[in-house]
Amino acid sequence: MSTTTNTSRALHLTATLLTGAVALYMALVALGNITDFGTNQQFVRHVLAMDTTFKDDDLMWRAVTDERLQDAAYVAIIVWEAVAALVLLHGTWRWARRDLPGARRISTYGLLMVLLLFGAGFMAIGGEWFAMWQSKSWNGLDAATRVILLSGIVLLVNHLPAGRPDAPATARP
Repeated sequence: MSTTTNTSRALHLTATLLTGAVALYMALVALGNITDFGTNQQFVRHVLAMDTTFKDDDLMWRAVTDERLQDAAYVAIIVWEAVAALVLLHGTWRWARRDLPGARRISTYGLLMVLLLFGAGFMAIGGEWFAMWQSKSWNGLDAATRVILLSGIVLLVNHLPAGRPDAPATARP
């Protein structure tokens, strides 16, 4: 077996398992938010209400205090998480079937969903627009950063060139 084939198989296995790990993580996050709805419902409500920030008059006009809107945002987050988990699960299945083009495409969509939720949603909108960074008790920026890091690494791994298993091994001088 050539080095190219070994490398290709190892990279394929790595992409499969890492994509599956993010799928599992997102499924557990969605499941947790569904089965323990109230805990993160409070998180979303406090972030959107900006009630634990510095209460700067120049920022407080951004606060969303209508609980129906807060809950709608929370439900949208949960749906997004669940769909991302399903897309990533499908991507993992495509990796396992060795359908590299399909696996890369589907996994990219799922990972992009995760990156958008945690990057645009939690870091940009929650962290900056709603000044979540100012809150000592309702600040999810560290957790969002960890998820972005993991998902970004998996996205990069999924797009590494795998080489051609059918190509002859290159001769070394």
